[in-house]
Amino acid sequence: MSPKVAPSRPLPRLYLATPVVDDPSQLTARLPALLAGADVAAVLVRLSHSDPRTLISRIKTLAAVIQADGAAILLDGHADLVARSGADGAHLTGIEALQEALPALKPDRIAGTGGLSTRHDSMIAGEAGADYVLFGEPDDAGDRPSTDAIAERLEWWAELFEPPCVCYAASCEEARIFASSGADFILAGEFVWNDPRGAETALTELAAAIRQGHGLQDGRTTPATKAEGGAAG
Repeated sequence: MSPKVAPSRPLPRLYLATPVVDDPSQLTARLPALLAGADVAAVLVRLSHSDPRTLISRIKTLAAVIQADGAAILLDGHADLVARSGADGAHLTGIEALQEALPALKPDRIAGTGGLSTRHDSMIAGEAGADYVLFGEPDDAGDRPSTDAIAERLEWWAELFEPPCVCYAASCEEARIFASSGADFILAGEFVWNDPRGAETALTELAAAIRQGHGLQDGRTTPATKAEGGAAG
């Protein structure tokens, strides 16, 4: 009798974090080419401080470009602006922020969460109704766990829990490792935008690293399209 073969996991999809946005015009000029050239499931918009009316205007400007490509737009915080701006959801840092935002976001919008320093926090977030959990992001001081520790947390989550897992990657090599460890989405930001060759080249290499980590070199699995894969929630 042949051994049972576990079904292949879907190819992890890209979750692109923006630089901190003040004037969205430069970003909206760059995003169409980026989103057209890579399978980006969602864009995490980071906003500089301003009044609610100004923030909503910035979000609407970005949403028009991001959603036109079939990607979701999530706000870094600002759960109170999601419905008013037409965003698809918000990313909340910490259990308390998640629980506070859930009534305003669910069931129609995405509520993701990070800042989960322990396995217990991760489980609480999943039980509370988070649409995804994020591992590996830097804390306020810029510190983060080792690559091996993040990969171990991913493997644990992927084996035991249903909610999707997002993993923050600071390089293509990290993305390759995390794709092989069970991540459903790879969140990338600074190293993509700061690549001297251009963000398009960086995203292309990032997507290749994810495919390599997932084991797609032989073409056994076809990555989901944007219509099939949906947003990061």
